Amino acid sequence: MTSKVVVAGVGMIPFKKPGQSETYPVMGAQAARLALADARVGYESIQQAYASFIYGDSCSGQRALYDVGVTGIPIFNVNNNCSSGSSAIYLARRAIASGEADIVLALGFEQMNPGALGTNFPDRPDATGRFMEECDRLLGLSDIPPALRIFGGGGLEHMRRFGTPMETFAKIRAKASRHAANNPMSVFRKVVTTEEVMADPVMWPGVMTRLMACPPTCGAAAVVLCSEDYAKKHGLDTRVWIAAQAITTDGPETFGSGDMRHLAGFGMSRAAANKVYEAAGIGAEDVDVVELHDCFAHNELLTYEALSLCPEGGAQKFVDDGDNTYGGRYVVNPSGGLLSKGHPIGATGLAQCTELVQQLRGQADKRQVEGARVAVQHNVGIGGAAVVTMYRN
Repeated sequence: MTSKVVVAGVGMIPFKKPGQSETYPVMGAQAARLALADARVGYESIQQAYASFIYGDSCSGQRALYDVGVTGIPIFNVNNNCSSGSSAIYLARRAIASGEADIVLALGFEQMNPGALGTNFPDRPDATGRFMEECDRLLGLSDIPPALRIFGGGGLEHMRRFGTPMETFAKIRAKASRHAANNPMSVFRKVVTTEEVMADPVMWPGVMTRLMACPPTCGAAAVVLCSEDYAKKHGLDTRVWIAAQAITTDGPETFGSGDMRHLAGFGMSRAAANKVYEAAGIGAEDVDVVELHDCFAHNELLTYEALSLCPEGGAQKFVDDGDNTYGGRYVVNPSGGLLSKGHPIGATGLAQCTELVQQLRGQADKRQVEGARVAVQHNVGIGGAAVVTMYRN
């Protein structure tokens, strides 16, 4: 694979609470049109499309894209749990890098219901069943919703190993709100303090309050990728390209280490990040801006260490020193992240990409990270898959 892949266009719509959005075909078509307009190409130019979602029937991708155009191109539906959006980008990039296609659309959307995530097929084994069995063995607490138990348990593991106080997670959530205040696409734009996060209703005593969890959200985002040669030939934007990308699934440590952090994706996230740094020849120390998967404040903290933004066990100091925000070593989740922007699962990876491309283009308005040249995206799904992508300008 030798073709350089550039991000020619990005687009997303404002995320909304369940019940306040349009239906998924409307949202998906809107986001696709925005990305096409940003790339300055028509849908008739697109040679393949990858559509990501988890709450939808087969061929929901076609249903959304047929409202944009009916052109006979291959359309692939992608479901990799919460990493579905980045998995779609990964597949689109591979199609271009291999020479199979010159220009490809990746689209993500989700029309979600309120409340904790559940299964659509209760009459058959759950894909995360093995994870919950390990949770039962390590934690118990079967009355706590599964996602909260996995990611809260990962945070609890960090607290036990390194003495991390619950207040550190509250500081992460407060930081997310300050960033989201400047993002018109975010569901929650109200700034909250660390004290307000700590005083919010408790979901897990000593571990988590409600504000430390991301909300279910509806929304859509899309990205147009193409080869550098195609972009130059057609006068498209070549400023941002994918320098490296990796996708990993669970390794033996997930079920064999007795470490709740690995059930939450720490091991596979670290493996993907290491592959990306090696392939790009650029280490974490050279990264400027990061969009990572903060479905819970606890996972943001774990991911600082998985991405080598700080040493293992060093996340509390990293947060206390302000190295996760403007004026610090990195700016993490300038969009407000999943905690404030929202988490429409199929769209999340595409929305992260959109934010980072705008940052590298210098188009992020009040969120702009000064001098941003290298960006890292992290998207993880339990079950499981982790995708890490490095973008450069």
